[in-house]
Amino acid sequence: MDSRHSSAAKGILDLDSITTAVFLTDSRGAVLYANASAEILTGLSKNTICGQDASLFFRGLPQWLKRFCPGGAEPERQGQDSISEIVNLYVPQYSEAGHPVRAAVSAGPLLRGQPTLLIEFTDYEMTLLAARQEHQFGFSEANRQVLRNLAHEIKNPLGGIRGAAQLLDSELTNPELREYTSVIIGEADRLQGLVDKLLEPYRAKRQVTSVNIHEVLERVRQLLLAEFPQGLTFERDYDVSVPDVSADREQLIQVFLNLARNAAEALEEKIKDGTARIRLTTRVVQQAVIGMRRYRLALSVHVIDNGPGVPPDIKDRIFFPLVTGKPQGSGLGLSLAQNFIQQQGGTIDVDSVPGRTDFSVLIPISEPSK
Repeated sequence: MDSRHSSAAKGILDLDSITTAVFLTDSRGAVLYANASAEILTGLSKNTICGQDASLFFRGLPQWLKRFCPGGAEPERQGQDSISEIVNLYVPQYSEAGHPVRAAVSAGPLLRGQPTLLIEFTDYEMTLLAARQEHQFGFSEANRQVLRNLAHEIKNPLGGIRGAAQLLDSELTNPELREYTSVIIGEADRLQGLVDKLLEPYRAKRQVTSVNIHEVLERVRQLLLAEFPQGLTFERDYDVSVPDVSADREQLIQVFLNLARNAAEALEEKIKDGTARIRLTTRVVQQAVIGMRRYRLALSVHVIDNGPGVPPDIKDRIFFPLVTGKPQGSGLGLSLAQNFIQQQGGTIDVDSVPGRTDFSVLIPISEPSK
């Protein structure tokens, strides 16, 4: 890239720190510069992108070059500041299959009178994901405060109810009447257990150490195979280059145990006929966007099962406390997992259709980009 153009581009903003894909082209459409987000969007390195015809990615580019670059065929349109449109972006790994990415694109001259065009692409799906993560963070924090306050308010009267039932039970001689006090005590204990689970994330102090994620996943796999010894198969697709992460090991075990057990319980029918599968994958993701912040490196872990899928009526609320699709479920496992991962600065998301449910966990490895 020409040093004058490079300096100008970096003088406008730090292009590698933003979450939208940016290309700089010359008057013929050859890519002079691409930022880190352009690498993520195209799946190509900067060295590969630079020098290519940008029309490979955006087929409307020739018309835009005519509008903005000197010598174009439409002089009456030259001098416009910028233009924005909704377009199909032809990303190499998708376009061969005929699936262009729908994107918002804006373009304009980098410097007035210079034969360069600055093009910015915003992937709708990535934008929606980032917005959903941001909403998830905000909602979860407010939700946690409400639940914590509610749990504390329930604890004291619940103890009083149980104590009164015990005193009454000791005074009763009629076995039939004592059955009623037994029910009161039993239900009070059940509710106490539920309250304890709601408060669990706030009680224990996090013990942050260097954690090998594969050791965590192997521990989870062993626990689940002991619980479901027949009919359940684990498939492992581990990236051995994944570095250790700074995290609370016990919390991570709980997170992935909850996700894997949730998957196993959904596979009840397939376990019976021996076709139940849970796939565990690990990868290092570069330039990951988590909650509107970019991280140079992040750990990506997927727990994928071949079960019936998440019921559509709870899919959007699957991480809410007390929401469950299981008759005997408490609805706290996924909420607790989300809480622990958010304490780590990461996110959990789910993609589910009949026959495949994928819980994906993204945890930062590096510090966020400035």
